[in-house]
Amino acid sequence: MGKEKMTKLEKQWVLYDVGNSAFVMLVSTIIPIYFKNMATASGISAANSTAYLSYAISISTILVALLGPVCGAAADNKGFKKPLFTAFMMIGVIACAAMGIPKTWLAFLVVFVIAKVGFSGSLIFYDSMLVDVTTDERMDEVSSHGYAWGYIGSCIPFVGSLILVLMSDRIGISAAMAMMLAFGITAIWWVAVTIPLLLNYKQNYYAETKVSVKETVVRLENIFSELKANKKVLLFLISFFFYIDGVYTIIEMSTAYGKDVGIGDSSMLLALLLTQVVAFPCSILFGKLARRFESEKLILVCIGAYFLIALFALQLDTAWKFWFLATCVGVFQGAIQALSRSYYAKIIPKEKASEYFGVFDIFGKGASFLGTMLMGISTQLFHTSKAGVVMIAALFVLGFVTFCLQGRQAQKGAQAQSVNPAQQKLQTQNL
Repeated sequence: MGKEKMTKLEKQWVLYDVGNSAFVMLVSTIIPIYFKNMATASGISAANSTAYLSYAISISTILVALLGPVCGAAADNKGFKKPLFTAFMMIGVIACAAMGIPKTWLAFLVVFVIAKVGFSGSLIFYDSMLVDVTTDERMDEVSSHGYAWGYIGSCIPFVGSLILVLMSDRIGISAAMAMMLAFGITAIWWVAVTIPLLLNYKQNYYAETKVSVKETVVRLENIFSELKANKKVLLFLISFFFYIDGVYTIIEMSTAYGKDVGIGDSSMLLALLLTQVVAFPCSILFGKLARRFESEKLILVCIGAYFLIALFALQLDTAWKFWFLATCVGVFQGAIQALSRSYYAKIIPKEKASEYFGVFDIFGKGASFLGTMLMGISTQLFHTSKAGVVMIAALFVLGFVTFCLQGRQAQKGAQAQSVNPAQQKLQTQNL
């Protein structure tokens, strides 16, 4: 973006990252502790409670994976994107506010799944809005600013929630009431910072003709047919499926894992707050680096770093190691998500952005059921959360390899385009 300032609409788009990141922060910090304490009180073992939370996350992501492509295709109709975005966002907000109501661990997981579906569903439309709010040249930095300000902005409601939870006795409220207030604060923050985008966003890219539900399914089939022909996009999505699954699993299960290996609640919450603070400048830095280096190379660096993070987590047993791990995650967490989002937005047809981002959500947020499911199953089978971490490390290896294959496919495409017209004509005549 250089010296050029962000436009008003770009800033308003970024604000939604600030809003929904507060929910992400809640999911990765307070919710696992709250749920595991609730499950323990019901006589459930630490390993099983981690597994049940993993399964709940998996269910929510599978639901979004099923809804995503159809909703994404429908959103490419003129004027459909914002209403669908608003509907899913409000489902997430209302369910988030209601999470303090259930008194049993199973009922809590049901409300949690609804909140996760609303949150993840809203991102299908939010991510596809990127093509409407900025240009190809600015996408990397605008996307990076979204994650960066999301991380630092989410600290505001989180710090308020943290004070309530950790100091509930001194304030004179019960721990349960503190949690209810934390859920409410997050929900209010989420919807409040979304209002500017709702008021000013306009859909610039859309299908010229209105599409029915049946036609939406047909168009979705066409998208998958196009993917078969476009190996670059297909290989990127396969790679993204693996490595981003590992990233999301680390985000959502780090607190549960830390609790299993004996890290104190207060230490974990403060360390994860540090992750947000570190992620802010690092996300912006990687956005600027994308002007000097190819996005593909930066994404590979991030995947490699996450593989090393997963290996380090295997010998996690003290608070200082958790703090070190939280810092490392902060360096690469925003970068890998922002660069992946903007890289994908640049290689797809803009007029089909919502459809393609619906597919993106299958391979991305919808794919995170794999990591959490593998972690849940392996934790129950081997009675230790570390078995699940090994599975996460393997996801990064698969993602790295397939991303390299995607790079080779892109080079082949560039070489094919460099063939001069005379050679192409000669090849056609020979055929």
